[in-house]
Amino acid sequence: MRRGLTLFNTTSIAFGLAFLYLPIAILMIYSFNASRLVAVWGGWSTRWYAALLEDRAMLDAAFASFAIAAGSAAAATVLGTLAALALTRLGRFRGRVAFSAMVYAPLVMPEVITGLSLLLMFVAADVDRGFLTVTAAHTTLTMCFVTVVVQSRLASFDRSLEEAAMDLGCTPMRTFMTVTLPLTLPAIVAGFLLAFSLSLDDLVIASFTTGPGATTLPMRIYSEVRLGVKPEINAICTILVIVVAVAIFAAAWVGRRAGTGAGLPAK
Repeated sequence: MRRGLTLFNTTSIAFGLAFLYLPIAILMIYSFNASRLVAVWGGWSTRWYAALLEDRAMLDAAFASFAIAAGSAAAATVLGTLAALALTRLGRFRGRVAFSAMVYAPLVMPEVITGLSLLLMFVAADVDRGFLTVTAAHTTLTMCFVTVVVQSRLASFDRSLEEAAMDLGCTPMRTFMTVTLPLTLPAIVAGFLLAFSLSLDDLVIASFTTGPGATTLPMRIYSEVRLGVKPEINAICTILVIVVAVAIFAAAWVGRRAGTGAGLPAK
């Protein structure tokens, strides 16, 4: 019985991983296809990576996407961390329910509604749409995810460590900087990476809030895919997959090193 259950679990995991990652693997393989026809294999070649370097519009969209993702993720991390601190440390303050509803609303709100509401707000405020409006919109979208991640860490935080630091003479600010922040940093970094990935992937909200000169990479890819998949798209998608994978493994390695260092006995 146990052997059959183990075989079923292994088979389920294998099919699940294949469903998730096999299309990505096929895309990466076909990015080295020598044929101009995407569905016809013509041998191994890196010609489309060289062609990608000459596609100025695609490169500009990629640079804009990374800049928007970095700016919105940084802003969302700061605001989301402050919101998590308010929800976990201030108790049942007046307006807590309304504050929580506003923070968590983007989690359940359809992106079409969020994008349309932001568009109407920018139009009513007579704000020129472009790089800053997309960054602000992505900050609104991703801040709630950072709040959830950091709040879950603060909810299980051992407050006796902070009390011990203040008993030894630390001010509240120094206690936060030397005790609370380092122990919460893995969750903050995880929230930043999640916000960065969500911003880099977003298409709907960026389509509503963008303007001239602020075309993101998902928008560029979507506009070209409607006319047919170009081999250069496989190349840029492969580069994105590699960049994200390297960032994830680097963050995991740093977190593991930090955890190992924290567990060493003090000399």
